[in-house]
Amino acid sequence: MPQEPHGPLALLERHQVTVYLAAMAAGALAGLLAPAAGPVLEHAVSPVLGALLFVTFLQVPAAELVRSSRDGRFLTAALVVNFAVVPLVVAALFVFLPEDRAVRLGVLLVLLCPCVDYVIVFSGLAGGSSRRLLAATPVLLFAQMLLLPLLLPLFMGPQLAGTVATGPFVRAFLFLIVVPLALAWAVQAWAARRPAGQRAADGATATMVPLMAATLLVVVASQLPQLGDSLSDVGAVIPFYVVFLVVMAFAGRAVARLFRLDTAASRAIVFTGATRNSLVVLPLALALPGGLAVAAVVVVTQTLVEVAGMVALVRLVPRLVPGTPAATPE
Repeated sequence: MPQEPHGPLALLERHQVTVYLAAMAAGALAGLLAPAAGPVLEHAVSPVLGALLFVTFLQVPAAELVRSSRDGRFLTAALVVNFAVVPLVVAALFVFLPEDRAVRLGVLLVLLCPCVDYVIVFSGLAGGSSRRLLAATPVLLFAQMLLLPLLLPLFMGPQLAGTVATGPFVRAFLFLIVVPLALAWAVQAWAARRPAGQRAADGATATMVPLMAATLLVVVASQLPQLGDSLSDVGAVIPFYVVFLVVMAFAGRAVARLFRLDTAASRAIVFTGATRNSLVVLPLALALPGGLAVAAVVVVTQTLVEVAGMVALVRLVPRLVPGTPAATPE
């Protein structure tokens, strides 16, 4: 079993929400004061996020992951909330969006795709089942790869066919999921056989809070300068992202109740419904033709709104889905 962190790391863990808010504020300050560093910091997003996910996966034993992958009720609930409920919520919001085609496309790109990376971390912080979400990750990623090309034309017409490539999805799955997971399993195997391996695993898991703070800082600092002169577009979509977060928190709870899930699984369903795949779909938006370039700004805006929303949900979801005396985080 991993040892509890001591000293400064324990202090950070006890005050982790404050640490995350401070990291976001520092990222915003860096983005405003040194916008030229944005493109450089953007290259650091994937490595930092990969390191964070490695540490997350390290805390989920491989055997537990295999057992969770057989949890058909949780997987079905995750699919229902993401690919039945979310499109309905997006459809209700869509009619109120600005008429600009690029703005609408950006909103669709980011809201129709469930998160497959840091949602696992935030869900775990709120007492959600990280291992179940991790087991659901391949299913959610493949489902969005298959369904996004079908859903976009339904909302915006058939002229969008072929404009969204699947390459970024594949690369994200490889470098943010497969590689960190394989490394985590290798360290788990080492820890099971050697004391040095256990010490390495304990040391790595103790870095969870600093890595999450670094991820938030880098994401905000790298993406804020990209907003540029698109503040009107940003202002137009922010309310929709906030409404989406609030609505999906309650919708996720309703789906969890429908499937009669336990506390940890219910909280995970709330997070998977509310958290979107902004870090993966951003390359899709950046690859769009010049006339649709504003879509990338719209996706970046969702990233900034979401990281603030996730910090809030870590505190709010345990109240929205209260635990029972027998319930324990997974």
